[in-house]
This record gives sequence, C-alpha cells and structure tokens, in this order.
Amino acid sequence: MSEEEQVPGPERRYRRWPVILASIVVALAIGLYQTRTFWAPVQPRITPIADVSSERLLALGSVVGFAADDEAHAWLGLPFALPPVDQLRWRAPRPPAAWADTRDALDFGRPCVQLGSMLGGVPAEDEDGFAGDEDCLYLNVWAPRVEAESVPTGDEQWPVMVFIHGGGNIRGYAGARMYDGAKLAGRENVIVVSIAYRIGPLGFFSHPALRSETDDAVEASGNFGLLDQISALEWVQSHIEEFGGNASNVTIFGESAGGQDVFALLLAERSKGLFHRAIAQSGVLATVSRSEAENPVSAAEPGWRQSSAEAVVSLLEKAGVVPDRGAAKEYAEELPAVDLLGFLRSRSAREVLDVYRDPERPEALRVPKLIRDGALLPAGDWLEAMRAGRFHNVPILAGANRDEWKLFMTQDEDLVRQRFGVFFRVRDPESYERFSRLHSGWWAMAGVTNPLNALEYGGAKALFGYRFDWDELSPLLGQDTSEIIGAAHGFELPLLFGSFDLGDPLLSRLLYAEEGRAGREELSRQMMAYWATFARSGDPGHGGGKDLPEWSAWKSGVGTAQNGPGRWMILDAPDDGGLRMSAAHATRTRLVAEIEADTSLDVAARCAIYEDLLWKHERLTQE
Repeated sequence: MSEEEQVPGPERRYRRWPVILASIVVALAIGLYQTRTFWAPVQPRITPIADVSSERLLALGSVVGFAADDEAHAWLGLPFALPPVDQLRWRAPRPPAAWADTRDALDFGRPCVQLGSMLGGVPAEDEDGFAGDEDCLYLNVWAPRVEAESVPTGDEQWPVMVFIHGGGNIRGYAGARMYDGAKLAGRENVIVVSIAYRIGPLGFFSHPALRSETDDAVEASGNFGLLDQISALEWVQSHIEEFGGNASNVTIFGESAGGQDVFALLLAERSKGLFHRAIAQSGVLATVSRSEAENPVSAAEPGWRQSSAEAVVSLLEKAGVVPDRGAAKEYAEELPAVDLLGFLRSRSAREVLDVYRDPERPEALRVPKLIRDGALLPAGDWLEAMRAGRFHNVPILAGANRDEWKLFMTQDEDLVRQRFGVFFRVRDPESYERFSRLHSGWWAMAGVTNPLNALEYGGAKALFGYRFDWDELSPLLGQDTSEIIGAAHGFELPLLFGSFDLGDPLLSRLLYAEEGRAGREELSRQMMAYWATFARSGDPGHGGGKDLPEWSAWKSGVGTAQNGPGRWMILDAPDDGGLRMSAAHATRTRLVAEIEADTSLDVAARCAIYEDLLWKHERLTQE
C-alpha cells in the first residue's frame, strides 16, 4: 500500500485540495485571455516620455517620438491619410493635413472598427462585441536611435521594412504588442513601419453606386483597405528619408491576410515603384469576383449571402425604412445612387458591420474581399496573371508554418477537450496530426508552392521560400504544446519581432517560459538577420555575415525539363534539425497521394476529408 493510501480518506482528500485548487486557479487565469485577445492592443510597456533627440521635421510638420528598446527610436500614431469618415467613407484615402505645432508621436492610433476577437484582434469595447474607430489610418515608425543631426543620408540610409498585419482583413491592429518593431530596427539597422488599413465591410465594399460618384475606376474598385496600404507606401516614399530611411529600398512584409495583401500589391498596377522587395508570410491567393461581391444571391451570377446588394437590403430593413425584406429589395433597386450613398453613410460603422455577422457564428464577419475588380486588381485568375508575368518583378520571399491549422483546431471542441474555456487535451492524437498535416499542407501549397512556381514561370528575378517548424513552446497545464499548438499559424511572429508577447502577460509567460529563452532567442536572432538581409539586398544569403546556412533560391524549374520541387529554408531548433534547406513537397498531387495511401481510411472517410479540406479553406478565405 502506498503512503498516500495509508492516509485516512478524509485527510487524503484534504491533501489533494491544494493541488486541485491550484489547477483551477491556473486554468481560470489562463481563461482570462478568452475574454481579451491573443494579440491585444496595448500602450507601450512604460509610459513614453518625449525624447528631444527624436525630433524630425517632415513636410507635414515637426514630430517627436521616444527612446524605445534596443537602441531604437519610435514614433507612433502618425497620420498617413485623412480620417475616412462621413463623405470619405468608401472613398480612396486623401493625403493627411499638415500640423503647425510639434506633434507628440507617443501613442498608437485607434484600431479600425471590428468585432472584438481572440485571434489577431482587439478586445470588445461594448456589449455588442465591437471595438475601434473609423478614424484609424495611422502608421508607426521604429528606427535606430541617433541624434537628429546624425540621421543618415545618401548611401548610408537604412533599408525600410513596412509591415502589414493579419486578421483575415476583418480584424487586427498595427499597435499589437507582437508587432513592436524596436528590436528588429535596433538590432538590424533597418527602419520598421507598421501600418493600419480599413478592414471588414468598411475596407472592402463594391457597389454600383460607388462607381457613380467617381471617374477613377481604381477608387471604385471596392478594395479600400488595399488603397490604404498603397497610401501608406506613398507616405513612406515622401517622408521616410527624414527618419534615415532609403525610399529606394522598401520591403513590404505581411502575415496571414497581410501576406495575402502582399501578393495583391505585387499584382496591383497602382503600387508600382512603391516597394522593391516583398515577403508573404502564411498568405494565400484568396479572392472574390465583382459579381460575388455585389450581386444578390438570386442573380444569374449569384453574389455572396453577404454581398453589398444583400447588405444594403439588410440595412434598409433594420433601419425601419421599409416594412420587410421584400419591400427593402424593391426600394433599394429604385433608390437613386446619391440617396442610397447618403443612407449608407448615415449608418454608424457598427450598424454596417452588424449585417455582416455570420448567422451561425455571430462572433465572426463574412465579408467578400479582396475583389477582382479589373482596375486595381486583375479580374481573372491570379496564378495565371503571375504565369503571364503581370506582376512587379521584385525579389519575393514566401513561406508557411508547418502546423498552420492547429491554431484553429485548438478552438474546436470536437478535436480538443476544453476545460475552463481553454484547450486542454487532444481527443485523438493520430487523427489530430493527420488533420493538421493535410490542412497545413494545403495552406503551404496555396501560399508558397503555387504562387512561387507561377512567379518563377512568369520570369521572377529572385524567389525564396521557407517553412517555420519551431515548436519549442513550454508545456501548458501539463500538456505537450508541441502536439496541441506546434508551429501554428502566426507563431513565427514573436521570433521575427523578438517580442515573445502575445498580448496577454500570463499566457506569454506560460508559453515562453524562462528555461527555453536561449533557444528561442537564438532562432529569433537568425530570423531577424535573414529578413533584414533580404530587405537590404533581395537575397537572404547567409544572414548578412552572421555565418548562417546559405538560404538558396527556390528554383523549381517549372516549365522546363528540370521541373521538380522548389527548395525552401526550414526554420527550426537545433535539436530538431536546425536551419537547413529542403525540398518543398507541398503540392496537390502529394496531398492526394497521402490521403489515398492511408489504409486506415475507407472511401467514405476519404471523401469526407476532401470535402472538409475544400469547405474549411473556402471558409478561411471568407473570414
């Protein structure tokens, strides 16, 4: 009999209570992040004090920032466009107004209007779940810390890296802690700029009435969020030299929807010359046609359930203008464009977002975005456009994470048992890994293999790929996080920015415990070196003299007799193979072969997997 079994029953229960209570407390504390956000917007870690040595004189006026970490200066909340409110809602961004007094750039601008969200969003600010403002077009700058008289000029200017945040183009915030650019700027002698852009239906809204008020087909494209990104890049061209940046060496880099937007900017004629390298992290080529974005669901070319036509009808019905939905449809068709636009702009931002809620998942929005309008963005297949050479031929780096899909799988109670509202234990480890491997492989195919092969066929001058495999997260409540989370979607960002801050202090400390610090900071240093070297030269090489393994070009030989898999850099911990080049086998043929070769699956199970892959990735492009 064990020592514990020799203890009388009641006393044995009392001994267990401290352990049980401690587990409950820890689980409840972790659960707090459910009511907050995975990447929450916060103010800088300490209240910043203006640093007179950071004063810079722009054409718009004088601006002063503060001394940030890692020998960097930071300037936060700089306007790059007029507030897109009232009559400027659903119009192309206008240049910002100048200011007379010195502007204190010490705080981030407000998030753009969105639903509060765990994944990449901001906390809800009201009982209906909304957050943010329409007045949100601001950017942030981090640069190596120097006195005003020592700002480099000419050949000494620093490369510029402009970051586009993710969030499905319906959520996200350039001021999230995870995106703090101080370490990347200070350690690698680059300038980091993070930008906001309109998201959701305020950022992506295509309607015939909008084409009636402008002769500019690009402005009427419906892709206002992308036009905001272009406006921010124009601001960089006009003002970044005052911070020591080289306007002739600008790299755009974005993650998730930001990576998707990087691909869009590569294809948008209006962005030509505004950037000189591009990095797409976990991006895909997910788009909708103009008819899908605009038409009623009953049209010959049916639109989405959340098309602009359907949204207008819902807004009219909710406003009580008409008695029912049928009358609203007739009223919308007869209303003059000027009156319809007046009505739409009179609705609050939250009213507009509300009609885009998914009826089955009211915490999510379903918005048609990026729109193949034929003016700003190609109307046809984007892979075909790439194969035809219709893109900005700059050096391009694209990658994906090995376990992309696990971030979303942790929220699925059919796959993961939950306690106190947080993931706890995988129900079936074998099927969980298969599920992740197939969905994450599909993501790598859509975001890396397919676009890089198409770009290579189209004559791209320099292409590079990667897969992020690092999964050295600390155990959580005794569970193996490498199994549950692994190298999930977005988990390369803490290493790239060196922040290791997910927006929730407790969750960050639990996942990035002290004992793993040395290993993750070493890979962080290596990733920063590769990204910055690519920004300087268009080739990540050996990480700019950091004695790292050579990152060789993609070179699949597509369209030639040497056709084969491209090669990508694996980013991983030394114990799991470390940094190394490998063949990239993320292809449709490979995924289908894996499914067909799995003898544990019958025909019905295989069909269910194929259907699940198609349905879930279609939904991913819509949210």
